[in-house]
Amino acid sequence: MYNSIVLVKQVPDTANISGTVMKDDGTVNRSKLPAIFNHEDKVALELALQLKDKFGGKVTAITMGPPRATDVLRECLFMGADEVYLVTDRKFAGADTLATSFVLSEAIKKIGDFDFIFAGRQAIDGDTAQVGPQTAEKLDLPQISYVEQVIDLKEKSVTIKKKIDGGHEILKAKLPVLLTVIKEAANPRPFSAKKVMAFKGAKSLTELEAMTEGNSLLYIDKLVHEFQSRNLFIKTLTSDDLKLDLEKCGIKGSPTKVYKIESVILAGGNQTKIENSKKGISQLVDKLMEDRIFG
Repeated sequence: MYNSIVLVKQVPDTANISGTVMKDDGTVNRSKLPAIFNHEDKVALELALQLKDKFGGKVTAITMGPPRATDVLRECLFMGADEVYLVTDRKFAGADTLATSFVLSEAIKKIGDFDFIFAGRQAIDGDTAQVGPQTAEKLDLPQISYVEQVIDLKEKSVTIKKKIDGGHEILKAKLPVLLTVIKEAANPRPFSAKKVMAFKGAKSLTELEAMTEGNSLLYIDKLVHEFQSRNLFIKTLTSDDLKLDLEKCGIKGSPTKVYKIESVILAGGNQTKIENSKKGISQLVDKLMEDRIFG
């Protein structure tokens, strides 16, 4: 059996990014954008689930984000994850990849008991492809990025097909190992109807606290116990739980600074109508050759 931890992220739908959703400090005002499950992270979860299907073991999903990031954790449960963790704290806000990988590495140390850490190659809201490798470095783990396929798995090693420019490499690594995967590595499975029915009511501590507001008949301790007994409690880890050095978290621990933001508007140039005739097509070919587009 092999246990896997999967790093997942709820990201803003970047198709809707504009200058109106950017803050003055260069960060994204995520509350103004619809949130989605980062696709490559979902592919990473699928690879972990495939290992579980074939060899047994446990799949644990972790996300670092605001309380609403619990939505992607429920999706992980719908796909087949055994356990999920929400890593959240206002002190984590504004984190760059360095601060994010620090918090995630400490959360992974606390959870422990893993053979694999899977992550998407990159998140669409940053496109840095840094969090996975940085997390591996902080955990002193071997890492393989741009994973396209898990070729073979032995007791203490794994053989991987890695995508590179113009081809691929075959690499072997000792376990435990961190792998970042590309979107072509797998097609994420659809949600299981049974698991949706079973886990649609799963709640995090923050969500349970919200249920008690204004309701004197509900007590948070009793709610947590009830949801834990029904296996519907989404575990939460804060800076206090992880006993973190706050100088390494959030904006304080983030040396990356955004100095300028521009809204790029793509404008079309001059348009020429091509006559639907032999003469028109001939003129088009001449123009394309003249502009050295082909020829």
